[in-house]
Amino acid sequence: MSDRELYCDTCEGVRLFEAPPCADGHGPDCPELACTGCGAALLIATFTFPATRLATGAAHASRRASRRRAA
Repeated sequence: MSDRELYCDTCEGVRLFEAPPCADGHGPDCPELACTGCGAALLIATFTFPATRLATGAAHASRRASRRRAA
């Protein structure tokens, strides 16, 4: 079992959280945690998403102008 101190919204303070026995085989790295004070569940996101590139205003305007000329 893994123990961590995290903020609990229900208890409105920092509390000890522990990972209950994990049926998925994560062991101590299980992303599911439970507050030892009130039992509130917490899921730690263990994945990331790649950042998308947003067009800047000038690049976007340039692409629009190119499309108009092509039409």
